Amino acid sequence: MKYLLYSVLFIAIMGCDEAAEEVNEDLLAYRSIAGLEMDIPANNPTSIQKMRLGARLFFEPLLSRDSSVSCGSCHLKKYAFSDTVAFSGGVGDKHAARNSPSLVNVGYLPHLMAEGGVKTLELQVIAPLENEDEMDLGVLEACKRLNSVPYYQDFFQRVWGDSATPFTLTRSLAAFERTIVGGSSDYDRFLTGDSAALSSNARKGMDLFFSERLSCKTCHDGPLFTNFEMQNNGLDEEYADNGLFRLSLDAKDKGKFKVPSLRNVSKTYPYMHDGRFRHLEEVIDHYSSGGQSHPNKHAAIRGFKISQEERNQLVAFLESLTDQEYQ
Repeated sequence: MKYLLYSVLFIAIMGCDEAAEEVNEDLLAYRSIAGLEMDIPANNPTSIQKMRLGARLFFEPLLSRDSSVSCGSCHLKKYAFSDTVAFSGGVGDKHAARNSPSLVNVGYLPHLMAEGGVKTLELQVIAPLENEDEMDLGVLEACKRLNSVPYYQDFFQRVWGDSATPFTLTRSLAAFERTIVGGSSDYDRFLTGDSAALSSNARKGMDLFFSERLSCKTCHDGPLFTNFEMQNNGLDEEYADNGLFRLSLDAKDKGKFKVPSLRNVSKTYPYMHDGRFRHLEEVIDHYSSGGQSHPNKHAAIRGFKISQEERNQLVAFLESLTDQEYQ
């Protein structure tokens, strides 16, 4: 089932301890990004109660083997549901293999994970849950734990008329994640007619971003500033993590990763699949250099000259893509 973005509810999460935050019913609000529609699976229709249950589960450390981490441990709300380290901490002393992406607008993505191998949020939520370096808890054991807690026994019965099962658990989490929707940035205000929403520097940076000289829009275009494709952006001559190749085993896919959205990019550092760049200026340096030589590198990454003033302007524009709730 499809319906327009403006019909999707964004649920604000409150509280000082993100691992124990609950949905505040007074802060339900609408968000919209023009031109986008969200696919809602027929077997997981939206409901407010389901979103609330999913929000609780998102911040529930019981869903990790040693009850030390939750989904919210690696996707922090104040950083646009991303993390600020290259590799987020998992159970024990383990770490995720890739940088945690932002979850804002994740409900609009046609494929998930860095190599694009998962097609739905319902399937994706199982990956960190069962990954031995992240939450390391089988989905059946997770359900068993939830069903031993009276609070969750009652909550699942009210929402689903059933206990926690792989079906109800994954769909509750996915329903919540679809409510993490943006569209309140200064750039959005500018697009809707507020000419004062962008500073002079940000407007000049916008012109640079969309210019043929920089070619940023080749991959980062559209409402979410991504073309949703899998691309090699010339990070390395040889990759320790070969991205899409790990699924396809096709040499033409070596070093290809999903092109990320640039919305809220000023809050989602460090950058790249391995979090190697901490600052936007480093990212600009990479693309202006033309990147490393690799047979699969995208043709648009050819390098460009850019002055320090122009770098500042480009960063100002990228900062304007930050939604109000993360500023």
